[in-house]
Amino acid sequence: MTNSPEAKTPDSKPTTIDETLDHGTFGRLIEPRSENRLVLESGTWHQISPKYVWVQLISTGSFLLIVIAATLVLTLLMHQVWAWIPGGILTVILAWTLAIMPRQARAIGYQLRDDDLVFRRGILWQRFVAVPYGRMQLVDITHGPLDRGFGIAQLKFVTAAATTGVTIPGLEQATAETLRDHLIQVAESRRTGL
Repeated sequence: MTNSPEAKTPDSKPTTIDETLDHGTFGRLIEPRSENRLVLESGTWHQISPKYVWVQLISTGSFLLIVIAATLVLTLLMHQVWAWIPGGILTVILAWTLAIMPRQARAIGYQLRDDDLVFRRGILWQRFVAVPYGRMQLVDITHGPLDRGFGIAQLKFVTAAATTGVTIPGLEQATAETLRDHLIQVAESRRTGL
């Protein structure tokens, strides 16, 4: 991975799976600075597309505008002064979410290891999940209208244990399809009894 914070956009078409997974992604993974952070040393971390940030900013910003409009209608037109309290609380929460969204997105990553896929997210509240290839039961690609407009998708893995289900958001459509095909191929070769 490079140290550039910009998205990777190579001029040539990707030829290997690593090049395909890193095509159009953030330049480096942001990690917590604390000595007590969860660290996974070996391997290459792949990241999500910066387009994911735009999708989240648009959807969260739209919800923020609806909250502000509803609060103003309730307070100014209907004289319901109590609406300032929930409206103000929701506005602060949504504004904070918008402010930290780019940093949160750059902390999302996944790593393909020999026997499992490791997914990580979070800076303040870190989450690491390892999904063994042989335990994957379903690999699903989903995308909503806004995702389709930006050319991104989510890849979801389902296993027998509900707590190990992982959704990787903000993958380029081609990356999601390549990763899905790779995971299905590897899972079939490492299938274990359930």
